[in-house]
Amino acid sequence: MEKDFVEGFQEISEDEKNFDEPRLVIVTGMSGSGKTQACRFLEDLGYFCVDNLPPVFIPKFVELCSHASSHVNRIVLVVDTRSREFFDNLIQVLEEMDKNNQDYEMLFMDASDDAIIRRYKETRRRHPMAPSSRISEGVAKERSRLESVRGKATYIIDTSNLAKSELREKIRQLFGKHEGIGMNISVLSFGFKFGMPLDADMVLDVRFLPNPFYIENLRHKSGTVQEVADYISEKTVTQDFLKKLDPFVEFLIPQYVKEGKSQLVIAVGCTGGMHRSVFVAKHIFDILAKKGYIVNLEHRDLMKNDVWET
Repeated sequence: MEKDFVEGFQEISEDEKNFDEPRLVIVTGMSGSGKTQACRFLEDLGYFCVDNLPPVFIPKFVELCSHASSHVNRIVLVVDTRSREFFDNLIQVLEEMDKNNQDYEMLFMDASDDAIIRRYKETRRRHPMAPSSRISEGVAKERSRLESVRGKATYIIDTSNLAKSELREKIRQLFGKHEGIGMNISVLSFGFKFGMPLDADMVLDVRFLPNPFYIENLRHKSGTVQEVADYISEKTVTQDFLKKLDPFVEFLIPQYVKEGKSQLVIAVGCTGGMHRSVFVAKHIFDILAKKGYIVNLEHRDLMKNDVWET
């Protein structure tokens, strides 16, 4: 397999990968290098992950997935020295897959000896290759045992000096679908009288905006109705607010993306979740959608009021 990612990182564009095609990713590498964390990030990207699978079962498992009633076509198999003597069959299994033109990618997770030893001391876990001796001895044994496997890697990530957010971004660039700008955003309108949403990352209180509830012909119409939206948007306070809100949102979202956040919930609240919060939430949704973000809009409490026109 062509090694297009070694000891570093490069962005892979949509033209280089057809993300609709099946992908089989075999994750292996040094114990303590971050394989578990990488697997969690891959799960967040929609992969079906199996940890500590003996290599001999790889071909059969892939075959079972291909015949599943709901076809599983994005698979991650974590294979490492925890499988003990079974691990020695990995090279043989990979050579057999190559011979049968079975497509796969191998992600090899690595780290310096110092970093691995430090991580094991911090977690107080035993190294699988040295359960009764010094961690350094286990690291040396494992590195020697993995030398031939490392040579077949498609991608190698060295996590010695990587933060979790940086590892997440590398995983996303290598194995993500590249839809939008890489973070799922939910914009949620709600009414404070029905309680604040528990999963909100950011809450905007817009109860200071003019309230259509006190306008007789607007009271029973929601913020999705153009007449209500016009009433709110024409007020000076609303215009001043949006002039400050728009650049704030445009600045803030890329910072969350850079930090490696996979989901963001922006909650916008007014008294009943009927007029002002609905209008502002839709405004934020439109801004983010135009920027190409993966964003959805939900009006949580819109129908909790009496019968309204929407």
